[in-house]
Order: sequence, then C-alpha cells, then structure tokens
Amino acid sequence: MKPPLNRRDFLAQTAAGAAMATAATAATGTAMAGSSRLAKNALPENPTQKVTLGKTGIQVSLVGMGTGSVGSNQASNQTRLGVQGFTKVVRHCLDRGVTFFDVADQYGSHTYLREALKGVPRDQYVIQTKTHATNVADAKSHLERYRMELGVDYIDIVLLHCMTKDGWPVDNRGSMEYLMQAKEEKLIRAHGTSCHGMAPLRTSAKNPFVEVDLARINPEGLIMDDRKPDEVASVLEEMHTAGKGVIGMKILGEGRIRDPEKKDASLRYVLGLGTVDAFIIGFENTDQVDDLLKRTADAIAFLKG
Repeated sequence: MKPPLNRRDFLAQTAAGAAMATAATAATGTAMAGSSRLAKNALPENPTQKVTLGKTGIQVSLVGMGTGSVGSNQASNQTRLGVQGFTKVVRHCLDRGVTFFDVADQYGSHTYLREALKGVPRDQYVIQTKTHATNVADAKSHLERYRMELGVDYIDIVLLHCMTKDGWPVDNRGSMEYLMQAKEEKLIRAHGTSCHGMAPLRTSAKNPFVEVDLARINPEGLIMDDRKPDEVASVLEEMHTAGKGVIGMKILGEGRIRDPEKKDASLRYVLGLGTVDAFIIGFENTDQVDDLLKRTADAIAFLKG
C-alpha cells in the first residue's frame, strides 16, 4: 500500500498541482456533465438522513443550516436574529433531524452557535467553519480562537474561505500546512475550501489538500459568478469521483429563488446530480426549516419515481 502523503511532500507538490489544475480545460469537464446522475436507489430516503462526505468518514444530515445569509462585517441575517432567535432556529433544526451547521468568523456566528448548542452532546452535531488565514501563525491563532468561541475541543471541518483565484494553493501554503497539522493533532477532522468562481473550483477538484469543498450550485446560476450551472456541475462530478466531500450552497440563490415551483426545480436539479453529498440553507425562521425539509422530501420522492 502506498504510504500517505506527509505534509512536507504534499506542500512540495502544491505548485505543480496548481499548474495542472489551471491547464485543465472546460471541455473535459463539460463532457463529464450529467454522466453519473444519481441512481434512484442511491438517493437518501429523507432530508435528514446521514450521508458521508467523500472519503472523510464524516457523516452529516443531507440538509444543513447555513448562518451566513447576506453576511458581511461580522454579521448575517441569522446573527441579526439575536441569540434567542438564532437559538430557536437551531433547536428547531435539531428537533427535525438537521445536525449539520455551517458557520464562519466573517459571519460572527461562532458564539451564537455555541449558545444554541449548549447541553447538546458533542457527537450529536457537525460543525463546519472557515478561515481567511494564509500563513501558519494566523491559521493557528484562528483555530484556537474558533474552538474557544464555539466551545468545543475540536471542529469537524475547516475550510479556506472564499477562494477566488486558481493559484490559491500557493497563496495559502502556510494555512494549508497548519490545517494539515491540526488534523494530525485531531483538532479538526477534515480540511478543504469554499470556492467563488470556476478557476479556484477547478484547482480544488485536483488538489489533494481539499477533502471537502463548499460550492455554489443551482440551475438558474444565481450568485454563481459566471452563471454556468452545468459547467460547475461537471467539476463537482470530478470532485465526487475523486472522493472529495461536496457540499452545495446557494441552492435557492441566497433567497432569490422564491417561486415555489422554482424552489422545487432547484432541489430536484441539485439532488439529481448525484455529486452533491449535502447542502446548506440559510434558515431564518422555523417555518423555512419545515418548508425546505418537506420540499426536499418531495424532491427525493419525485426523483425516485
């Protein structure tokens, strides 16, 4: 058996890997689009069924809660609910079987989630957060602070936040090195990227550092930069085939997809790709949770035929 790639060997290959990713053509990805649509018997049975993120071994509910809707300057629509309102939505999610929560320093949602999850056993939920750190010192400082703000000993998934360039592995070499070390020390369980744009997404598909990717996907191309859903879908298929965990975001276009029929169409599209392991929705009230879970259940039933 081939020995696992250590951090030194991995980082030595980073520049070469980034160059290879840049050289990959969109034509290859387009040819892959739709070629591995999810078999009906492989669809989850319900919206809160536990699914595994690629080869990480991390199991999350199919539907997760995002906390960064229209997020900026340490605030989001979720944190603007206040601690009490935020907690009400999180607890309702837990009651309905949603156990996957996406947060970030930039949303200011760490301490809100800590308060909302007080008293809940640590093994009953999965936390994903993100860092803008580019060097070892900042990444280490961020992770120490995040664990304190979240009130946890370890964080399940930490992503490099908002990658916008194909050369992100070079720019983030230090933070990558530290996150790999943090995984060895069991401070985190997996690392990866959140991508804004096709160039960084293609790089993430080929880079072994990325165990989990958070990607924008919906059939209308809303809040997706270049607005080419099938092109994005082809890269997600490449990721999925490589064993990376794929998490969808902007499924409803950050709230811009309001028409009920279009919501249903988006859920069917994303679930039907067969490459998105789970997805997050920025719930702002309990009615939205119930509505989305019902629509997801209906989409699953529709796809199963």
